[in-house]
Amino acid sequence: MSDDEQGGGADDAPEQPAGGRSSDDGRKGDDKKGEDRKRDRDDRRRDRDRDGRKGGDDRKQQREDRDKDRDKDRGRDRDDDGDSDEEKSAEDEEAEKEKERERERERAAGRFKERTRDPLADDEGEEGPTDLAAAARTRRATRQLFDVRRDLISFAHSRLQSAHIGDNINLMLGARRPGAGMRSGPVPEEELRRLRRAHVPPEGYVRLRNALRARRLLVLGAAPGTGRTSTALSLLDEVTTSAANGADEESAARLRRVDSDGGIRQLAETLDGEGGQAWHGTGHLLELSLNRPDALPPDELDLDELAAALARREAFAVIVVTVGSAANPLLAGRYGMLCPPAPTDELLTTRLRERLEERTAEAREGEVSLDALLARAADLAARDEVTDAVGLTDLRPAEAELLASLLAGHVLGDVSYGDLLSGCRSIAAEQAQEWFAGVDRALTAPSAEPERPDRARARSGTATLFHPVAFRIALAVLGGASHSAVAAAAHLLTWELSVQSDPDNTPARPLFCDDPEADVALSRAGLTDGKVEVDGHDVPARLIHYRGSALPSAVLTELWDRHFPVRAPVVRWLRLLADDPRSQVWMRAAVAAGELCVRDFDHGYTELVRPLADATTNRRLIFAATTLDQAAGHDSHRRAVHKLVGDWSRKGTASQRWTAAWALGYGNAAATTDDTLDALARIGVRDDGELAGVASHNVVRLLVLPDAAEVLERMTEWTHHKREPYQDLGLAATVRLALTTVDELLMDPDSLVEDSDSPWGDRGDWPVLLALAALRPELVPAMADLMWTALNTARSKDVAMDSLEELLRSAERKSGAEWTRPGLAALLPALATEEHDRRRLDWLLRRMMNDPEKPLPEPKARALWWLAVEPEDRPRQARPRRDWTREEERYG
Repeated sequence: MSDDEQGGGADDAPEQPAGGRSSDDGRKGDDKKGEDRKRDRDDRRRDRDRDGRKGGDDRKQQREDRDKDRDKDRGRDRDDDGDSDEEKSAEDEEAEKEKERERERERAAGRFKERTRDPLADDEGEEGPTDLAAAARTRRATRQLFDVRRDLISFAHSRLQSAHIGDNINLMLGARRPGAGMRSGPVPEEELRRLRRAHVPPEGYVRLRNALRARRLLVLGAAPGTGRTSTALSLLDEVTTSAANGADEESAARLRRVDSDGGIRQLAETLDGEGGQAWHGTGHLLELSLNRPDALPPDELDLDELAAALARREAFAVIVVTVGSAANPLLAGRYGMLCPPAPTDELLTTRLRERLEERTAEAREGEVSLDALLARAADLAARDEVTDAVGLTDLRPAEAELLASLLAGHVLGDVSYGDLLSGCRSIAAEQAQEWFAGVDRALTAPSAEPERPDRARARSGTATLFHPVAFRIALAVLGGASHSAVAAAAHLLTWELSVQSDPDNTPARPLFCDDPEADVALSRAGLTDGKVEVDGHDVPARLIHYRGSALPSAVLTELWDRHFPVRAPVVRWLRLLADDPRSQVWMRAAVAAGELCVRDFDHGYTELVRPLADATTNRRLIFAATTLDQAAGHDSHRRAVHKLVGDWSRKGTASQRWTAAWALGYGNAAATTDDTLDALARIGVRDDGELAGVASHNVVRLLVLPDAAEVLERMTEWTHHKREPYQDLGLAATVRLALTTVDELLMDPDSLVEDSDSPWGDRGDWPVLLALAALRPELVPAMADLMWTALNTARSKDVAMDSLEELLRSAERKSGAEWTRPGLAALLPALATEEHDRRRLDWLLRRMMNDPEKPLPEPKARALWWLAVEPEDRPRQARPRRDWTREEERYG
């Protein structure tokens, strides 16, 4: 805006209506009317005087003449009135037609504005905020949990069942199922020797040993598989060895395992009973199972009685329990302590050395040394391919032993690289199998006692029994969400599982029995400080996730492939999550549902996709579309999804076509970009453009793909089409191109990661139009032509003008830092090539400056003006005037 233009001009002055007058003209007209009335009075007075002087004949003749004149005047007046009525009628009819045309233009503009609304606005209110950007970020984060580059069908069955390594190492890699229970008996000396050689003490081991020596009794709490039994045996071995003064010949009798069925009281009675002197200086290991709903932990008095009996015999005992709500009273007492897991790196190194020592001890001169083999095995374990196959952040002792055996076998030449990777992948699958094997066995097994009337009351504890597995399933589906969201979802699933297992009884869930630490420990989870989005604003939250990228897929695979009765409650649960208003919940559930569909598409489509695609809320439709897109990410299901979405776009219901449009926007639901655009056009123009809004939104989503030029060319064809629904589709997509931010496009996960090489990484909050203008200058002419068309078409010009204002305001952030200025510098010169375009831009900048709510400062307005008319970095590129479309000629 130049200085002369700043001063205003004729274009800025309001136009006067045709035929209007000033106040002076009005006064002159009134004076003239008064003089005319005075002359008329004088003429009538002179006529009366002449009539009085003349005779009767003259008066008679004059009366006749006046009557004739009066008749002529009446005739002329009647003719004039007829002409006036006809003209008035024609003018009224034309005015009414013009008003009707204006009303139709307003209705068309209103319909067009509806087609540019946010697709989630119907679910969240006319003016309420929507969460498309939050849902996009959630989807990108969730897709990283599931590796879609390989087919889960081949992954699930790539398990190394056994391997024979040389003459010394024989691995059995089948499912590690928990034993039937520990029986009483001495611990073999061979096991103790291996324990002393290979045990890796966890953090705080010395503190545990001192507590055992001081109290004689220790209740050790930990999750299964973390090495808690080995730690307990190692503690008992150390304290009893010093008490026995090194009597190795009695070592086999010093440590004993005690059957937990007898209980703590029976052990105390044994120590104090007849022959109790034989237990002097011994160590006792008990593993209590508190998994049954009716199982009760021992009370503090029983523990005190056992500790006193141990002190009288100078003996020791360690009670191993699983952390959880049932064990909390024991661990909170004076004898309770938590057992940390052993460090993974040290554990793996120790196991590797143990595996390779025997082989190198028999090696002949000239063969590879132990240190060299260890170095090769360590390098192999650090490979990305191997760590991705393992997919666990921390290894438990049995897993470290398995991995060490595989690595040792490969460096020794006894295990192929393919078998090594297959065995590594089986580790997470075996962990998932352990978690779910026989969870409800205690409920389904027949009771050894006669039927009791209180049996129903005993079975009401199903919720307590199912909560750990429900939490693991919820964590697999919602990993990365807030801890509270996962916990709440786990309680919903616990209810569904309990009702499915025992439909005749209402599940009873105690309200104050949750143990977050136990949930984390039993699920191999980790907590981190992070943020979640609430109505577009980041708020601090505690996020929870599996400590291993392989566990989510392993849990879902185990759940869906091996436990068919659990599918029904899980499906009902996922439908409940589809209605959750939080994007961190419903979008994660949609991606996980897609992974379940890959396991069994027939069941997933029938129970999840089809019912949700026929829903009445847009969030459920997006849920179904996201589920289909996740399934299409696997080669095995891509063609089936293509056919399904294509059929819905042609002959589906309105809800199915809406779902198909959203699935097409991901870019995986059709074979080519051309097929995708054809399907979106079919959806967008059907029924007079009823679904043009969702179709246009998903056309814009395709613009971030490499085929953006093809998409823009198709949009141009639509705006020049002879049918109005096609024109509306192209115009709506153009306006959405300016209104939609990059974050709202639900792009692929690697495209918006901040530390990636993608140019989109730091432009998540940019309008797509300006982001493309900055990143791909070759697309600017096509985008400018589309925007010019929208600005010069009657039904779209108001919305397009508002979107252009939003683009201009995004040049700088509130802090003054540069925001989208590079994109505006590329777009505005191509949008303001003619004098008419520059006048419109000048008018818009003035309107923004005079905005009472958000006035644009004059320096910023000047900068935007010169950014458009005089680019700083390159000479101006003149563009020939384009041809007007039919709609522009009609309304423009």
